Amino acid sequence: MTSSLASRADSRRPDGAAGGRLRLAALLAPPLLWLAAAYLGSLAVLLLSAFWTTDSFTSDVLRIWNTDNVRQVLTTPVYRTIALRTLGTAMAVTLIDALLALPMAFFMARVAPARLRGVLVVAVLTPLWASYLVKAYAWRVMLSEDGVVNALAAPLGLHGPGYGTTAVVLVLAYLWLPYMILPVYAALERLPDHQLEASADLGAGAWRTLRSVVLPALRPAILAGSVFTFSLSLGDYIAVQIVGGRTQMLGNAIASQVTLDLPMAAALSAVPVVLILCYLAAVRRAGALDAL
Repeated sequence: MTSSLASRADSRRPDGAAGGRLRLAALLAPPLLWLAAAYLGSLAVLLLSAFWTTDSFTSDVLRIWNTDNVRQVLTTPVYRTIALRTLGTAMAVTLIDALLALPMAFFMARVAPARLRGVLVVAVLTPLWASYLVKAYAWRVMLSEDGVVNALAAPLGLHGPGYGTTAVVLVLAYLWLPYMILPVYAALERLPDHQLEASADLGAGAWRTLRSVVLPALRPAILAGSVFTFSLSLGDYIAVQIVGGRTQMLGNAIASQVTLDLPMAAALSAVPVVLILCYLAAVRRAGALDAL
């Protein structure tokens, strides 16, 4: 009797699971369809408008199909320089954040007492609660000629970076650092203690354990954090306006063209979109998206 009831329950279980999946799909379908239509639709319109043109007299957008804007973006040296500078800045910010996040996350997850870890996580998250503009303008004050950076560097015979590309890298690295620390911290918390103990039992030193055990386990988390730091740096233009001086990035070039030549702005906007898609494809092959 009991076995027959169990067999009937097992036979009903797949149907129940299938029904649950159908209900979940029906529940999620409307918002997902709306998100796809709003995001992908607007992105498609943006890319399509890159092949339109602008009336040179009235600045009105003319829906006349041509490839002049795309060709100009690809062949004009100044646009290539801006694109390479933006790409280099995003990569530098990502590298700096990774180098800073590793020791900070390791201390939070493996060295600090358990009762202190929550406080440290809140401390890492606290800068995200402050306004973006407040933080950027605070850095502008610190990097000014009479700012804190020059005051601290003067006794050493040094001078601060002032406003420019270096300042942009510093500010963006500060702004996006929490997005790198948090996934690395989460990965370190999930790292089994027995792996570290086994490495020590086999005679590996601290550096060998870090190189052979810890870093391979953290690789997906680091790449996952780099998705945020890279993409956010690639599209930023407000910090560049505040501390960049005369430095031009893709975001500034796009913003300057929006009111003057919207199709050209759309063509320039395709560059960071392509770069981000290529980066996402690269980190996906490395399994980083599994850590998001």
